[in-house]
Amino acid sequence: MERREFLTAAVAVATCLTAFTGTDTAYETEIREWHEKRIESLKQESGWLNLAGLFWLEEGVNTFGGDQKNDLVFPEGRSKPFLGEFVLDKGKVTVKAKPDAGIFNGDQPVSELEIFSGEKPVTLKHGSLRWFVIKRGDKYAIRLRDLESQYLKEFVGIERFPVQEKWRVKAKFEPTSGKTVPITDITGRTENQVSPGKLVFTVDGQQYELDAVGKPENLFIIFADQTNKTQTYGAGRFLYSKVEADGSAWLDFNKAINPPCAFSPYATCPLPPKQNKLTLAVAAGEKRYGDH
Repeated sequence: MERREFLTAAVAVATCLTAFTGTDTAYETEIREWHEKRIESLKQESGWLNLAGLFWLEEGVNTFGGDQKNDLVFPEGRSKPFLGEFVLDKGKVTVKAKPDAGIFNGDQPVSELEIFSGEKPVTLKHGSLRWFVIKRGDKYAIRLRDLESQYLKEFVGIERFPVQEKWRVKAKFEPTSGKTVPITDITGRTENQVSPGKLVFTVDGQQYELDAVGKPENLFIIFADQTNKTQTYGAGRFLYSKVEADGSAWLDFNKAINPPCAFSPYATCPLPPKQNKLTLAVAAGEKRYGDH
């Protein structure tokens, strides 16, 4: 199949995935509209579809640009051969640009600028490329985006399970003051994250538990289930919730989403802790998109 034919067919499939049937219940409409916003967020400049590189910095000077002679090689055809250097100095990152690099901070050309010192990183741009510094454990990296990325151009939506209200489950929130949960990401780094409590719920008469991280008003759940083997992303999915006034929390598995690593090889996704690997098959939410 030609590329143009493939994309046309894929767009048609994606349209079917989120199409309004005319017989949707109020709840089905709510989930469909929520999912449409989710799709749009993935396609935005701050979304996950345009990631184009993840470059770990060494202490000292790190040269960058499109030429293979650089320490950090930016995508071919998207970058001038030699853009400059990133200097990592005890947790601070400074960019030193070549005179003709064409690197901008907003509308201002950059010659030398501190872009990370522990606060919100500065985002720089060069053509269709955007980048900033991220910190993982005691390591620092340049996260690169390409607003003309193939991942973005070829994205046509995410297949998902039919919406079923049975998968909107009311859980009991059991606070666990002072507890931390070790969360390991795909790079092998482990971080102990604060867990405000666990969520206890029942499906088909069987009780299950999930540890949440974050805060009661913004719970983040990283979980795995039996569908990961065949239908959903192999390393698990994400879910968000919050604690209600009565001490309960809704687990709406129809809103279970793929982690960023499903869309790009340049993400650093957290993996489900062992206690969040359910023996249950959660046939709800987003299906497998990719395995990067």
